[in-house]
Amino acid sequence: MKAIRVSPELKRGRNRLATTVVLGHAVKHIYISGLRTILLPEIKIGLGLSATQLGTLAFSQQAIGWVTTMGAGYLGDRFASRASLILGVSLSLMGISYFLAGEAPNFWIMLAAMLFVGVGPSLYHPPAIGALSRRFPDRRGLAISLHGTGGSIGEVLGPLVTAVALTVLIWQDVLHMSMFPALFAAVVIWSMMRSIPGGVTGTTTTRSYFTSLVSLLRNRAMLSLVMVTALRSMGQSAVVVFLPVYLREDLDYSAARVAIYLSLAQVVGIGAQPVMGFLSDRLGRKMVLVPSMIAMGLLFFALRFADPGAQLVLTIIAMGTFLYSMHAILIAGAMDVAGGEVQSTVVSLIYGAGFLGTMSPIIAGIIADAYGIPNAFLYGGAVVMVATVLLAVTKLPRTANQVANSGS
Repeated sequence: MKAIRVSPELKRGRNRLATTVVLGHAVKHIYISGLRTILLPEIKIGLGLSATQLGTLAFSQQAIGWVTTMGAGYLGDRFASRASLILGVSLSLMGISYFLAGEAPNFWIMLAAMLFVGVGPSLYHPPAIGALSRRFPDRRGLAISLHGTGGSIGEVLGPLVTAVALTVLIWQDVLHMSMFPALFAAVVIWSMMRSIPGGVTGTTTTRSYFTSLVSLLRNRAMLSLVMVTALRSMGQSAVVVFLPVYLREDLDYSAARVAIYLSLAQVVGIGAQPVMGFLSDRLGRKMVLVPSMIAMGLLFFALRFADPGAQLVLTIIAMGTFLYSMHAILIAGAMDVAGGEVQSTVVSLIYGAGFLGTMSPIIAGIIADAYGIPNAFLYGGAVVMVATVLLAVTKLPRTANQVANSGS
């Protein structure tokens, strides 16, 4: 197997960069998963919201997140040397927004607060993953998957930490107290990342940035990956928003039990992501993505029919193998298509494609109100299957390792 040559400048400090980015990503997802899986159901109960209103809260957070993500892509490419500052600001805003959400007394104020909640976390991914992609051209799939592994660690810890906090605090106070660890983490990540050697300077001018962006948007494979990501996001968001509500309300599980079930799913994802990333570097992105998307769609269908107990637990755990692993590989595939240009903006396009998914919790909420939450899972699985068909007919470039091993 041929080795890919990477310049000494790119190698300097890149392992420390990966460690810092993964750590920050874990912190971010502790907050996101705690809100989504534990606090949102409590907010629904505490404010007396309908399923449609809950879906609207999720939509507002994700919608403003899309706008922020696109802006972060520009910042991450144009000012790549300032990535440490952008990540610090991201975590700081996240903590402040959670504090403000804790002040909301009704649906409309909470809706406004959720708009702000969507800003901070969305600033993180483009500069963070863009930096990893530039430093790891030889192991892009693995590096981005390790970033995802940090997210999965946060997904495991978030529900557990939040559930424990709820044993001594009400949900408003949990949101209030969340600000302080977030600000501390922001300072730590900023200080760690700014001292890493071998940084890059980003694109030279705004004009050169937009020239590269226009070229990227004309690429058919890139547009196809954006649509695949959008459809996958639609299916996944319908399930991840309403699965905790289904467990909490329909099955009358405690917040602690919900946290344990959903955390078990993420434990599987911690190991699955680097393995799938490694395989995608060696075998190609589609060889990993297509079977994985088929499996995820079938598991969403299975949620509808699984009996409470062992069947349901095993289905939820199996889902954890694919929920975040595929997203990292889709990003790596898009960066392969881009060929090294505007890497942070490529991340923005793929994350921004999830904007179509922001409407999905509303659609799923309407289905849940009319026919019951389990039928929303059927909707989610069907949309993922449509995305799988589109991906299967999309031609993607070979990875760097495939090119090196073929000798061309």
